[in-house]
Amino acid sequence: MTGRIVAQASILLTRDVVAAMGHWRDVLGFSIDNSFGDPPSFAILKRGPAFVMLGASTSPVIPRRQERESLFDAYFWVDDARAECETLRARGAIFDYEPCLQPYGVLEFGVLDLDDHLIGFGQVLEQG
Repeated sequence: MTGRIVAQASILLTRDVVAAMGHWRDVLGFSIDNSFGDPPSFAILKRGPAFVMLGASTSPVIPRRQERESLFDAYFWVDDARAECETLRARGAIFDYEPCLQPYGVLEFGVLDLDDHLIGFGQVLEQG
């Protein structure tokens, strides 16, 4: 028998951990769970059951969507995509695309962080 997974974290490289921490906190609504170094070179942020780890990059940051169009760097499922969208908009989020119904049955939108990572938010809609 294997152990039960209790959480998961996306790990993103960033040019500036301190600035990225502020953006993920103030715009995307995460709290700072822990940071390491002075100034921080690595941080763990949390929102509900979701975690994001931010690490200082020693080379240029290349978001996944630069390798393949529309590929997310992190993705979060939410229970109300429209409300999440409006909350992030009010906090100054930079939108890559507005809420839209995807062919896979998810109401989804994407925002960009300070390093141009594409962060997706999606609500699975009832099938039927």
